[in-house]
Amino acid sequence: MTNDIGVITTLNEGASNIGKVADMGLAVCQLCSWNPDIFTARTATNVLQQAETFRVRVHSLWAGWPGPAKWNFTDGPVTIGLVPEKYRKNRVEALKKAADFAFRLGLPAIATHLGFIPENPGDPAFAGTLDAVRELTLYLKERNMEFWFETGQETPITLLRFILAVGMANIGVNLDPANLILYGKGNPVDALDILGEYVKCVHVKDGLYPADPMQLGRETRIGSGQVNFPAFILKLKEKKYAGAFIIEREITGTEQISDIIYAVEYLKSVN
Repeated sequence: MTNDIGVITTLNEGASNIGKVADMGLAVCQLCSWNPDIFTARTATNVLQQAETFRVRVHSLWAGWPGPAKWNFTDGPVTIGLVPEKYRKNRVEALKKAADFAFRLGLPAIATHLGFIPENPGDPAFAGTLDAVRELTLYLKERNMEFWFETGQETPITLLRFILAVGMANIGVNLDPANLILYGKGNPVDALDILGEYVKCVHVKDGLYPADPMQLGRETRIGSGQVNFPAFILKLKEKKYAGAFIIEREITGTEQISDIIYAVEYLKSVN
């Protein structure tokens, strides 16, 4: 595999997790933070210093937002992303801070979940989210940066409809194949026929379709879920995907580390 292999890692003010990326034998990471208060010049300096020290390239910034986030089918639509009007304004401002921070680091993009984008483009929440995303996309364009939307809460065709409605060139998709399964929204391989030209980053994560219609499916170790990674990676090659593969394993402790190392070897074996 010629694509870079990296891992998503939590950002803190000391950026100490960059050292852990190097400890796993990786040289690429996507930073992730849900706290806009640490997007400061001091944190940026620490990140740059540690990236140089450990020879780790920071690929992009995955930026969360303030307020509640319920990862299920009941409360998720009214708490996740930019779709809920109640939290939209504050979250736009938080994502602008993330953009400024990523610009200080010289990164090409920020990524985030937009939320449960309505399938009906006539839904008022569709228009409100569209206005917010256009505002952010223009803000990023002024900094020669891109805005990447992570898959998950919407079907691939809904996300494509939204991308075309935004109508900006500096947008892309942070494609998480497991999320399409966890939310029951689509088949990751088929999704590439819809979103392939927009994919700028791929999260390497696996999982199972929901068994309970009120709850998401369960994340698993790569190769143990329902993402057909050999077919998925083959389709990415057909689509001329040249971006990174960013491993994400949403557990903690030693099992997380071992599963990440396993995922690296798994990816290298899939050609």
